[in-house]
Amino acid sequence: MWLLFGGIAIIATITNSYLYKTGKDYTWAMDLGLSFTALTLVAEYSMVSDWVKGEDWAALLDVVPTMTMTLWILVMGSIILNIAPVFLERRVKS
Repeated sequence: MWLLFGGIAIIATITNSYLYKTGKDYTWAMDLGLSFTALTLVAEYSMVSDWVKGEDWAALLDVVPTMTMTLWILVMGSIILNIAPVFLERRVKS
């Protein structure tokens, strides 16, 4: 499920950038990108929770250290890329 949400978040972020560059209303794509980024994190957390309940320590030791840094980078990138048009638009207006 987290792959689906992550894919939608990436597509929405690309759409956000495209709509901004073409001068169209990009806010709905920005909202979708940030919302699906949050849903991706919740789905990932749910998956890890299932592993803890199932006491699958090998999966936790394999995945969690790598995914922690990956998720931090992707979330920060998503926030920056989705909010950048807002700041760029304000700079152009002033």
